[in-house]
Amino acid sequence: MSKDKYEQIDKQVKAQTQDQQPGVEVEMTPAPIYDDENYLGSEKLKGKNALITGGDSGIGRAVAVAYAKEGANVAIAYLDEQEDEDAKKTIELIEKYGGKAYKVRVDISDEENCEQLVEQVINEFGELHILVNNAGKQFPQEDIADISEDQLRETFETNFFGLFYMTKAALKHMKKGDAIVNTSSITAYNGSPGLMDYSATKGAITSFTRSLALNLAEKGIRVNAVAPGPIWTPLIPATFDGQTVQQHGADTPVKRRGQPAENAPAYVFLASSDSSYMTGQTIHVDGGNYVGS
Repeated sequence: MSKDKYEQIDKQVKAQTQDQQPGVEVEMTPAPIYDDENYLGSEKLKGKNALITGGDSGIGRAVAVAYAKEGANVAIAYLDEQEDEDAKKTIELIEKYGGKAYKVRVDISDEENCEQLVEQVINEFGELHILVNNAGKQFPQEDIADISEDQLRETFETNFFGLFYMTKAALKHMKKGDAIVNTSSITAYNGSPGLMDYSATKGAITSFTRSLALNLAEKGIRVNAVAPGPIWTPLIPATFDGQTVQQHGADTPVKRRGQPAENAPAYVFLASSDSSYMTGQTIHVDGGNYVGS
């Protein structure tokens, strides 16, 4: 898809909000770009089975589409009944591109749920080769005094504990050549004054990615991450007020928000043998926001 197309879509985003986390894609205007028509698969993931948490919409949907284009079978996990329509659409997209598709509505903040989810995927596909830990929540607060114990627990239980539980369960079935891809965030590197607890979970994910990569290196299982910047996903209108949503991404060097489809190739790269000499690393897809060592 051309740069001009992304810029045109960005300018069409008006003030809008949703009243429940993590939000739904079907209510967004304009719809996020999750399928780059110019992205042509080349069987990079042929014969692979992938599980994507938060795979019903946003970045998760875009990754599911790209993986299907590359020849993978894809299972998606999502949280809430309100996301059923999004999940159904994602399943249709996976099947459109020739992949076997499977969906499960589940709360990954519970360890037993994660174990059951992985077993369901194994029963459906036979094997698991790729785990994408992508599910997340965020609740803005301008003052640390306003971050309640309940909010702190919910943010960490979904964003980090869920990722930890999913990884622990999936590794029982993974072997040499398999890959884990975690979704970190620019906030892990630059911080965010209004998303302190969320940023902390993403920092934890980044450190865990590095540590687990070292732990699993001898087994030949690679662990990497993608750190998106401001991307047009359901989490944005479900998090911020209308004015913030409309201006989202305008302060990046490229002066716009990113689209889910612009993240998907990074997840393909990290899941495929193209990145065979990479582990413990993070790819930054952030419009030029993050500059660091």
